[in-house]
Amino acid sequence: MKKNILIIGGSSGIGLELVRLLKDTHNLYTASRQPGPLEDLGVSHIELDVTGDFEKLDGLPESLDGLVYCPGSINLKPFKMLSVNAFEEDLNLNFTGLVRVLKVVMPRFTETASLVFFSTVAVGSGMPFHSSVAASKGAIEGFARALAAEYAPQLRVNVIAPSLVDTPMASRLLNNEKKQEKMAERHPLKRVGKPGDIARMAAFLLSDDSSWMTGQVLGVDGGLSTLNLS
Repeated sequence: MKKNILIIGGSSGIGLELVRLLKDTHNLYTASRQPGPLEDLGVSHIELDVTGDFEKLDGLPESLDGLVYCPGSINLKPFKMLSVNAFEEDLNLNFTGLVRVLKVVMPRFTETASLVFFSTVAVGSGMPFHSSVAASKGAIEGFARALAAEYAPQLRVNVIAPSLVDTPMASRLLNNEKKQEKMAERHPLKRVGKPGDIARMAAFLLSDDSSWMTGQVLGVDGGLSTLNLS
């Protein structure tokens, strides 16, 4: 029996790669500002801006077996150049939007549902110019652990913490060969991430193969968070 999975932000990057990976084996429901390539993939799409207020999501099934929340930001600036408003905007997109979604869909989750959120390697490894994104993604990690504890054993909640992944959101950091080489060299595995690297981990966490995992933050980061080769 196919699982019903809701993917928030499935129209580009990692979310879109996950849609392509699961569309033939799952019943997928996606929500984002624009459908993008999803129209050509024949996947159900709901127009949604997670930074605004909403009370319902039309077009969802009565039960959901999984949720993946993909929206995020890469706002890399020195702290002195970041306004309070910039912190609030990052928090609203990365974290508060997730809370808004959960408040609406929580009653639909089955008793074996899996929830997958995204953090960043910069939460566990202090990096300059990451103060805003690390703060908002750090909120996700703490929230996920608390939610996992509160809803165990009914729901599983896990977080993926990637390093830099070659997606449209990261294009400014990888828009020429020199930048690509520099970013690759930072990682012990000598390359930046690909959307499929992260999407396959999300697919694993949604599957029954990970049924004894909850409350975890999993680094998929080319070894950056744990290995020092210098």
